[in-house]
Amino acid sequence: MKNTFKVLTLIAAFTISQFKLFAQKQEVLLIGTFHYNNPNFDVIKTDAFNVLGEKSQKELEFIAEKIKKFNPDKIFTEWNFNKQEKLDSLYRLYVDGSYQDFINKKYKSTEQFAFYNENEIFQLAFRAAKKSKLASVYGIDHFVDLPFDTVMNSIQSAKQSDLMTEINDFIKKTAEEANIKRKTMSLTQLTLDLNTPEARNKNAGFYLRALNKAGSKESFAGAYSVSEWYRRNLYMYSLVQKITESKDKKIVILLGSGHISMIKEFIALEDKFKIVELKDIIK
Repeated sequence: MKNTFKVLTLIAAFTISQFKLFAQKQEVLLIGTFHYNNPNFDVIKTDAFNVLGEKSQKELEFIAEKIKKFNPDKIFTEWNFNKQEKLDSLYRLYVDGSYQDFINKKYKSTEQFAFYNENEIFQLAFRAAKKSKLASVYGIDHFVDLPFDTVMNSIQSAKQSDLMTEINDFIKKTAEEANIKRKTMSLTQLTLDLNTPEARNKNAGFYLRALNKAGSKESFAGAYSVSEWYRRNLYMYSLVQKITESKDKKIVILLGSGHISMIKEFIALEDKFKIVELKDIIK
């Protein structure tokens, strides 16, 4: 009887431990950034920020060290997923210490140089991945065309003058606020500011609040544009789901802040990951 009790106790303990292991959520560190190289491809145009300055470089080292201490198994970035081999090649150069020489020779006199020299993929994701001794950095971007001009034309055709004013005011005010912050905040402060609930809700909410209702009752140009934005982010999150393995305890998703606004919603709905914010690791 005693032996039977011992066996049952061991089985129960094993079952509980296995359940706890299964129930433990993988952690995901969400980091939304502005584009350091400032290509101004977005509708909202902003001033440049000197990410190469001594102060910003020290801050990037600090943030990368904090990401290292988070101990990620994978880092995901805003790079075309179809060009992973090129990203792997660039990352190997970075790890070997020859990345800067390579881009100086290949891109110095081209329009692409600012991207390879300043973008957050290379300035922060690569830096953090190297410190964390990761073998790869994963690109998950899936570009889609967002027909903003078509949306604005549909608003004009539908004579939605109030909506046109609302959108133009939002674009102007958001650009002005961003430019003031870039002149008065440090890189760390800017990044933390972009990752507040208020900033994320403002970004994600604009698509539904304004763009989704663009056009006449017979035109769904606005809703189509919003659905394309959702599609891009859903595809990106799909790649995170596919690439993340069960053995991965912690991952980092480092993307433009607008993407992180959407992806956080997907994570909350899936209820698989435990979300960690940048403010939680740089206390």
